[in-house]
Amino acid sequence: MLIKTIKYLLACTYLILTYSCDNSKDDDCTKTITVNNVYFVNNQSYYYETTMEVPCDTPDPEPIEVNAPILENFTYEIISFNYTPDTGNDTSRLQFEIKLNNPNNFPVEGIAVLTIKSDNVEYTSGNYYASNAANHCYSIDANSSCTLTFDKEESLIYGSASTMEIINVEYYLTNQ
Repeated sequence: MLIKTIKYLLACTYLILTYSCDNSKDDDCTKTITVNNVYFVNNQSYYYETTMEVPCDTPDPEPIEVNAPILENFTYEIISFNYTPDTGNDTSRLQFEIKLNNPNNFPVEGIAVLTIKSDNVEYTSGNYYASNAANHCYSIDANSSCTLTFDKEESLIYGSASTMEIINVEYYLTNQ
């Protein structure tokens, strides 16, 4: 009987040690997960991934909405800007050329987003001007520039602004 009791105690001790060791291993267990970051520019979504090391019991993440990344060190120069509220043909006309500069040592893909002031109301253009431009500038080479060229007439059926000016230009990255 004593031998049975000793065997039983040894078995219990073994099990206790085994499970306590396994639990300590679980505490040190980590895994690498991929987090999909999503952002929106003009109602179009763009994704980029980041990786994180997390404890093994962490559930897989859902995509995380983040602010659209803006190109750092970006500059611009307004080469020309003409707004005609009434051309005499029942249209208004907006023409401009903006030189977009990427002074970074890497090429970029993105969208030029303009902040416009029209009759004392400021608004952000989204992708409207870039998508309707003769030259979209969806990519700019490293240490280079691209000229966003826009020329469009619009009907006066819905009215027109009496004044219009460009307040700011930013370059939102669509691929990181």
